Amino acid sequence: MKISKISDTVPNQNPHHIDTRKLYDENLAQVVHIILKPGEKLKKHITPVDVLFYVLEGTGIIEIGEEKKEVTKDSLIESPAKIPHCWINESESVLRVLVVKIPKPEEKTYIL
Repeated sequence: MKISKISDTVPNQNPHHIDTRKLYDENLAQVVHIILKPGEKLKKHITPVDVLFYVLEGTGIIEIGEEKKEVTKDSLIESPAKIPHCWINESESVLRVLVVKIPKPEEKTYIL
């Protein structure tokens, strides 16, 4: 059995300059934990694989393609491959999101 704790992982360097931590990184999938502090956002980008977002804490705005929605804790959002998307935290509290990429991307994410 392997157990991964966010507190035991080191933040990854990324072009968004936010706290991201890989919890799982195997051939079939990749799982990343992201934290957006109040006022932070992810740059709009394109991921080469399908992505699932699960909101662990807080309220945020997700933009996928032409759609833009406010989502809250315990929401699951599906983002198809190769569609521009981003996250925005306009709230006064932390937004924590679990990101599941299926399968693990072989190509790099493209920042717009």
